[in-house]
Amino acid sequence: MNTLYALLLGYALGSIPFGLILTRMAGLGDVRQIGSGNIGATNVLRTGNKKLAAGTLVLDLIKGFLPVFLADKLFYEGYLLPDASFGPMAAAALGAVLGHCFPVWLKFKGGKGVATNAGVSFGLGWPIGLAYALVWLGVLAITRISSLAGMSAVGAAAIAAATFGYPEFIPVLVVIAALIVWLHRANIERLMRGEEPKIGSKKADNEQ
Repeated sequence: MNTLYALLLGYALGSIPFGLILTRMAGLGDVRQIGSGNIGATNVLRTGNKKLAAGTLVLDLIKGFLPVFLADKLFYEGYLLPDASFGPMAAAALGAVLGHCFPVWLKFKGGKGVATNAGVSFGLGWPIGLAYALVWLGVLAITRISSLAGMSAVGAAAIAAATFGYPEFIPVLVVIAALIVWLHRANIERLMRGEEPKIGSKKADNEQ
């Protein structure tokens, strides 16, 4: 049951649609009606408000990190279940990404999980998070293609877990990576055609 509780905790926190909440609070309407229709920071950036996009990014990172952190503290230090295995942290990680991508409050239509998974990666282990961030920002700086940077980063997290001594988290990171890549299938098709828009381009701002 501890693993189930951690999964539900992750889902509950991950499903908070910060991108939608912030844009509505700022009087910019429903972010799902513009650009790609997602609730993540990249689409919030298409409103033209960089501060809101940055705020969405930070909050999506936190909602990925927090459930993993709480699962570690609650289930591993004797507060609830002192005999728990590494299962709850992995479950909280998966729940957070599922919550962001498929929030029940938005009829299971959310974002693509890249920023939330960055927070998850830092929660599982700082070397995993650092590898994620470096690859994400590095590819983004070189290509200015958000989707390519995100997909590269999720793959890097699984590799980092294997490289830096976190074998217990490899399965969940592989599952999350597969999910995020699948959610980017339309982006992959555009990448193959050379039509994927770059951040800041007019085409990106008008992407449907």
